[in-house]
Amino acid sequence: MSRAGLRIGIDLGGTKIAAYALDDADRTITVLRQPTPRFDYDATLKAIAEMVAAIEAQTGSRGSIGVGMPGSLSPKTGRVRNANSIWLNDKPFGADLQKLLGREIRFANDANCFALSEARDGAGQGCRCVFAVILGTGCGAGLVIDGKLLEGRHGIAGEWGHTPLPWAESPEYPGPDCWCGRKGCVETWLSGPGFAADYARTSGRALRTQEIIQAARQGELAALKTLGRYCDRLARALGMVIDIVDPDVIVLGGGLSDVAEIYDLTPPRISRHIFSDYADVIIRPPRHGADSGGRGAARLWDD
Repeated sequence: MSRAGLRIGIDLGGTKIAAYALDDADRTITVLRQPTPRFDYDATLKAIAEMVAAIEAQTGSRGSIGVGMPGSLSPKTGRVRNANSIWLNDKPFGADLQKLLGREIRFANDANCFALSEARDGAGQGCRCVFAVILGTGCGAGLVIDGKLLEGRHGIAGEWGHTPLPWAESPEYPGPDCWCGRKGCVETWLSGPGFAADYARTSGRALRTQEIIQAARQGELAALKTLGRYCDRLARALGMVIDIVDPDVIVLGGGLSDVAEIYDLTPPRISRHIFSDYADVIIRPPRHGADSGGRGAARLWDD
């Protein structure tokens, strides 16, 4: 796998932008972070350009640039679609940023970048097929086979968060409204806000995700039941993926990937949802944690 000098990865999030610089040995040599200029498209472009300039001044090198972004660039129009950072949608983000920085840039969905990082030298290293999931503010995924991202004909491979929750039970149907315009998407159940909303609906109390986890660890019945329902839904949603691609390993990212109980409670629930005589499902936390998105964006230039 060839690498050439400095590679810069931009992790464009809804609240912050992080810029990573990798050397030709895949070491992170610098990281810059700043708040995202929310709802300001031009300021977002300018912020990225300034961060790239700062890294190149610091390292004395001109680098390749990869960008991990919410949503994706449509292969048909070149414009952003499906971004929950709605000020990017329908904008020629790729063309504008390449013009501003004066070079070719590679773009991928942020979950795809996470998957690429964890497949190359993270929790999925050495595995042929890696399915990587982000369980955070939203819910996305990426699929890497033989070290390469599978993006698909429409560029939407891995958009697992906007598929229906499988084997929905009557209280789960049609499900909560999703920002994408549909109901009952996996994201409405398995994202951090989805987890908190399920607790609020069943307990009558509004707590943040980590407060619910802490309550479960202290034995609160409503919190324990919420965590159990979450792991059951995660098992169903992953079971559907396993029946389609049968990954060697599933890597979890996002804030909920830090919840140790998920790794104990979910795998035993998967067996009844997959079309197999046994269930040897491997689910791991990420090796690079929150850094995987930016590292994966930089590695979009690994050929």
